[in-house]
This record gives sequence, C-alpha cells and structure tokens, in this order.
Amino acid sequence: MADDVRKVLILGSGPAGITAAIYAARADLHPLVLEGIQPGGQLTITTEVDNYPGFENGIMGPDLMTIMKKQAARFGTEFEQVNVDRVELTNGVKTLYAGDKKYQCEALIISTGATARWLGIESEAKLMGYGVSACATCDGFFFKDKVIAVIGGGDSAVEEATFLTKFGTKVYIIHRRHELRASKVMQERAFKNEKIEMVWDAVVEEVLGAPQSGVTGLTLKNTKTGELSDLVCQGVFLAIGHDPNTQIFQGALDMDENGYLLVESGSTRTNVPGVFAAGDVSDHVYRQAITAAGMGCMAALDAERYLSE
Repeated sequence: MADDVRKVLILGSGPAGITAAIYAARADLHPLVLEGIQPGGQLTITTEVDNYPGFENGIMGPDLMTIMKKQAARFGTEFEQVNVDRVELTNGVKTLYAGDKKYQCEALIISTGATARWLGIESEAKLMGYGVSACATCDGFFFKDKVIAVIGGGDSAVEEATFLTKFGTKVYIIHRRHELRASKVMQERAFKNEKIEMVWDAVVEEVLGAPQSGVTGLTLKNTKTGELSDLVCQGVFLAIGHDPNTQIFQGALDMDENGYLLVESGSTRTNVPGVFAAGDVSDHVYRQAITAAGMGCMAALDAERYLSE
C-alpha cells in the first residue's frame, strides 16, 4: 500500500465524525478528518445543548464541538478544512478529490450529516438560536409556558407540534395549504390535541424580534388573499424537512428515495466494502448529537474490523 494511502479517512466533523476519529485514533489508525464547509457540523449553529450526557449545566454547541475536537487531536487525529467534491469508491483504495487535492484511504467513514431546510429569510437567520430552531427535541424545553409556532404540514411538523405541547401553552401549526400532508394517524392526533391550533393557507413573511429579546411573533401572508397578519409567539420551529449531504455519493452508494445512505441493519456498512456511514447522513429518524456520536463509535469499530480482516 502506498505511503500516501491512509488507513482511515473521515468525512465530516460533527459528533459522528469526531467520535469516529477518537476511536480510530485510539486504535492506532491515524485518522485524517476532512472537516467540510461547516467544521463541527450542525451543533456549531446551536446555542445551548442540555441533553448531551456529561454536562449537568448544559454547554454551548460550539464549545461542545471544540472540546470533542481537542479530545480527538489528543490521540493524534489530523484535521484539514477542505470540502470534498468528487469520490471514486472501489472495493480497494478509495479516492476523494477536493479541488485539485487528492486523498486516498483503505477505509472511509462518511459523516457529512444533513442540513435542515430553512425558509431562507433574513430575520429567520438573525434569530436562529434565539427562538428559531429546527429541532424540537433539542430546544423544546426552553419554551416552557410559551406560545410556539411550528412551520410545516408533514409528519415531522405534526410530531414536533405534538411534542412541543408538553412545554408550550399553545402550539400553532402554520401550513401553506388547507390540508396537511401528514399521515391520517398523525393528523387525528393533532386535531384532538386542545393545545394545537391550525393556521391554514399561510406562509411566514418575517420573524419578529431581536437576538436580545428573542422571538416576539411572526408576520404571516395568506396564500389565497395575500393579506398580511401578525401572530404572537415566542418560539418558531421549522419542520419542512432535512436534506442529507450526500450529493457527491450519487451513483456510488445505495441511498433511499430521500438521499439518505443505506447501511446494513445493526451496522454502519454501506454497499461498498470499506465504506461506512454514521450520523444524520444515514439516520433520518433520531437525528440527535448523542445518536450520531454512538454511530460514529460503531463506524470506527466497523472500520477497524474491516482493516484487520
């Protein structure tokens, strides 16, 4: 094997990638982490993380990723901030290209994550982490006794809204049409819940508030009449879907219809020997930092076994 062929390359530097690096480095596999365009992953745009074990008073998302990265570096992990744009995945040596740079490895761990879909308006970006979130499980607790708005009309929107009724005094589901896309069972659950109120035929024009004071409400536009109205709320949750960051693997690895990488049940093995997937890139169900970290551990152990065989 040529000198410049790494035993393990890790693509992505969120909780899955960094945990994989900690395990691979401790197994003396000298991993190189290619960090991608968002080093640290989605946690770097999260404010307080209260549900990651080991931090009784919570920790800021970026701080958690800094600590994790230092831990991986302590065991000899190397890091490069490059964005891979092309791959050649064979049964033997895997080759990755970032512009005119070439990287080769025997085992590849993919932990490129997923990106929440946002509305793409300026006020939303300004208030992200200050009342605007894309994860009810992560942030719902911060909205105890507050009025909350959930944007979306599919299963995840109804699921998030139902979950948020544990905390909020009222939860609005704001949907651009006059019927939900969610399954019948989910719809019935929402309609039966006294805390949930539907706002039909509406899209968000602006999120009101400031980082200092948090969200104070929404300006909505009626999709039929064009009429504008304000809705008072203190929390806004986006539930319009996630996109796994798998574009560069199209045609190279098996995926489901939404682009999530498929892995063998009970493992992180993809359909190409020596290629493993961990975290939100293959998990569209849980999407938590702790489950991503767990899968990162599994991927490193799977890679270690593959290399020793």
